[in-house]
Amino acid sequence: VPPKKAMTADAVKRLEAIEALEDLGIGFTLATHDLEIRGAGEILGHGQSGQIQEVGYSMYTEMLDRAVRALKAGKSPQLDRPLDHGTEIDLHVPALIPEDYLPDVHSRLMMYKRIASAPEPAELDELMVEMIDRFGLLPPATRTLFALTAAKLKATPLGIRKIDLGPSGGRVQFNPNPDIEPASLVRLLQQDSRRFRLDGGDKLRVNADMPDVEARLALIDDLLDLYMDETET
Repeated sequence: VPPKKAMTADAVKRLEAIEALEDLGIGFTLATHDLEIRGAGEILGHGQSGQIQEVGYSMYTEMLDRAVRALKAGKSPQLDRPLDHGTEIDLHVPALIPEDYLPDVHSRLMMYKRIASAPEPAELDELMVEMIDRFGLLPPATRTLFALTAAKLKATPLGIRKIDLGPSGGRVQFNPNPDIEPASLVRLLQQDSRRFRLDGGDKLRVNADMPDVEARLALIDDLLDLYMDETET
């Protein structure tokens, strides 16, 4: 190749990408690097250069997917609105794939991506079986990760923004327009006012003794099943 001084900055980046990649599947990775270097272009327009390097490939594709779905629904894309990653759940316990269970960092990242991208509980169950078959019985932290992801799949369509539960309780925070019947909340407060109370118009306070993750997950399941039953009826 010519001396570095004679090459453009993009050419140097491409050579560095080629030099760093020597494993199976490098074609896709190299193409992704090239896409980030030159820009993805305006896929829905006529421009042939883009700004993917400003936000990264993953966020770019997520923003594009949201824009396409909005256009198909006859709406204007609201790209200035924060990306919606679903309900945030924090039980103050480890929820991860330990390094000693799956040492290869690339495999761990791929598993994290597949778990987070599972569209429904059935696919999540299949992924759990696959991991057990490939790597052995799941560690407690990984079982918790699957349980939290399953709860997120149930909570997100209901319009729940965040669930935060610790040993002595916590809170459930709703989006501005949750898909929950107000009657279900009223009935819950009437039946168990010692454990639950409203805090403003968008939070449900929980006062309960939950020393372990199993108790917190059980309470989440009970609440979500209550809301889902009300929504279905």
